[in-house]
Amino acid sequence: MKTAVMFINFGEPAEPTLDNVVPYLEGIFLQNVGLERSPEAETRRVRVRKMARARAPGLIEEYEAIGGSPLNAQADAQADALEAELRARGRDITCYSCFQFTEPSVYAAVERARADGVERLVGLPVYPLCGHSTNVAALQSLRAAVEAEGGWSPELLEIGGWHRHPDFCALHADNARAFAEAEGVDLHDPDTAFLFSIHGTPIKYLEEGSRYDRYVEEACAAVAAGLGLARYHMGYQNHSNRPVDWTQPDVERVVKGLEARRVVVLPIAFMHEQSETLAELDHELREEAEEAGLAFHRVPVPWDSPRFVELLADLVEGRLGEEPAGTGVPWRRCLCRSGGHAWCTNGMRFGAAVVPANESTTRG
Repeated sequence: MKTAVMFINFGEPAEPTLDNVVPYLEGIFLQNVGLERSPEAETRRVRVRKMARARAPGLIEEYEAIGGSPLNAQADAQADALEAELRARGRDITCYSCFQFTEPSVYAAVERARADGVERLVGLPVYPLCGHSTNVAALQSLRAAVEAEGGWSPELLEIGGWHRHPDFCALHADNARAFAEAEGVDLHDPDTAFLFSIHGTPIKYLEEGSRYDRYVEEACAAVAAGLGLARYHMGYQNHSNRPVDWTQPDVERVVKGLEARRVVVLPIAFMHEQSETLAELDHELREEAEEAGLAFHRVPVPWDSPRFVELLADLVEGRLGEEPAGTGVPWRRCLCRSGGHAWCTNGMRFGAAVVPANESTTRG
């Protein structure tokens, strides 16, 4: 059976121009249009256009400041590396890199897979912490794209969140430890604050059943345990494009309240360098930290680590089982993706590493 992996990422415009950025933002805002109540579809579309045009100049400035987003190129490289790893394991599998909001789209990749004679698709969104607008939306798009083809019924296997892969948190911990050593920073010094920065999500999605905040708590606690840290902090990178409540606290507020001489920031929810890491953290959050008298150190995303590619290959191999097993991955039916279509690693608890969601964002 000819098998392919749909390697799905968010995507960012390759060129920071209005012609590229406005449609990109419109796609994102349309996907989340249910966050606001508008009586008619046309009213919503008008609102989305206004929001995109208002946000575009600021986002273009961010892209220009970082020399353009490397996200898509990194994702393409990861897909190539994943295909090579799977073939080295004896699996004849093709990997298609596609994006939710830029080209090649999920629909374009599905069309290509059909033309290539693919009979089985593995949907792999590259987001470890399962969220509504990332993993769930990406898999919904994949299924819709397959159904839109008509007359083609490949076997479709979906992978939800995967932060509980045995090496995910270990990879982050080892990467942070190596970075700190290279920077000459003692992570156990009382004057060093360790801060996890997490992409925020609207509270409405949590109220509707998303477990994203729980997965954040689990992953941060596990990485901190791997580093031997008894105390750490958490903050969310929220986007205030809509008048809705977001996860708290904002990472900027956390930084302003730190009692330390330096801060080490780990963007745990990201598996690529992009505007949220290179602009929001390296520029904007750095300014906040330095104004507060803190030396700023940001842990790079280990996007090109061979261990990350091996982790992704484990996920694909595990999902190819009728009921995924093997490779030490604790699989179960994904509770975030309705209909029981997806399998994930996130439904199982870490046990002692879990921190209750209602505790302070300062751990320890």
